[in-house]
Amino acid sequence: MSQVKVYKPTTNARRRTSVIDYSRILTTNEPYKRLLLRKVKCSGRNNSGSITVRHQGGGARKLVRLVDFKKQFENGFKILTIEYDPTRTAFISLVVDLKTGKKSYILYVKGTKVGDVFGQNKEIVEGNSIPLFQVPIGTYVCQVELRPGQGAKIARSAGNYAIITANDGRMVSLKLPSGEVRKVLGNCMCTIGRIGNDAHNLVRIGKAGRQRHRGIRPTVRGKVMNPVDHPHGGGEGRNPVGMTYPKTPWGKHALGVKTRKSKPSDKLIVSRRKK
Repeated sequence: MSQVKVYKPTTNARRRTSVIDYSRILTTNEPYKRLLLRKVKCSGRNNSGSITVRHQGGGARKLVRLVDFKKQFENGFKILTIEYDPTRTAFISLVVDLKTGKKSYILYVKGTKVGDVFGQNKEIVEGNSIPLFQVPIGTYVCQVELRPGQGAKIARSAGNYAIITANDGRMVSLKLPSGEVRKVLGNCMCTIGRIGNDAHNLVRIGKAGRQRHRGIRPTVRGKVMNPVDHPHGGGEGRNPVGMTYPKTPWGKHALGVKTRKSKPSDKLIVSRRKK
């Protein structure tokens, strides 16, 4: 199990800094080179050069690990390593297909270890991938498909999982990490257990430099800007927003407004997520 390592307060920045103690879980520092890809930086800009996502830029150079979310192993697979992935919060595992010998990266599931073999049976054990309709009610699952054969789309970040709440054979109800209860086809694949690195949300960044290394630039409050730059700007001293609701820099509602448009999949939502 990964744990948080807290630094001694040798400086003001160190005083509030903590990291994941990777030595407790990771088994190698050398990634499998055939599954690496150079990450292209766009700093929040689109194909025309306009900034569409603010507060992005800089950051350390990263190599993307090509993760297999379909996990189509005919005769099962064996875990070879547990590794760090700089482009996601979860850890990853290098696995080998027992029949073809092909190596792939998959997301690390809490409780699995190097040498474990999965996919040869339909047992309800952590790390095994089986269809949703075969999973008992109340079981924790992760890496859930939305359409059969599409690959995992739900519950893929560190510590995440969904809970099986109902099963009628054709449709299975899942309680998602957001609190939403949603129906999914029973023949969609899922993985038993929860994603590893569940201590990720306990890490304290500690200083601005670590945020810059992650590619996150400073965020300035709207109320300290000038009126020409933001609807909240202007005034003398510490003024309130000065309007009935907060706005974005472009004048749209910024708090308490639903952004999800009507979709055909709305009929599959049993209950909405909690605020």
